[in-house]
Amino acid sequence: MVILRRLRISFTPVYEHRALPPIPHRRFVLRLLLHLAAAVALLFLSLILGMAGYMYFEQLPWRDAFLNAAMLMGGMGPVDAPRTDAGKLFAGLFALYAGLVFMVTAGLIFTPVVHRVMHKFHWEQDR
Repeated sequence: MVILRRLRISFTPVYEHRALPPIPHRRFVLRLLLHLAAAVALLFLSLILGMAGYMYFEQLPWRDAFLNAAMLMGGMGPVDAPRTDAGKLFAGLFALYAGLVFMVTAGLIFTPVVHRVMHKFHWEQDR
């Protein structure tokens, strides 16, 4: 913290403290939309990464690379079985990465909703 103060970096909390009232509905919707935009951006970048890997390691055309990356990210598995050793390694690592992206995306989307419900519950309980 001392280093951050010397660098004049301050962290403003993303969510309001439980001692403060819940934010208005309009600001909550904006917060929800920002979280949704971050989740969509993460999914889009992950899809591009998967497509690039399939195009590079398996020499697939972009349509087939899109299909394989999207199916892996959706939890279905690849359509075309990898033929090269590098492609197999990439497909396995990308599948593990896609599982983590799924959990992070779910967290990004549900966090504002869960926070609001818990905040309203505690706010009404403390009053």
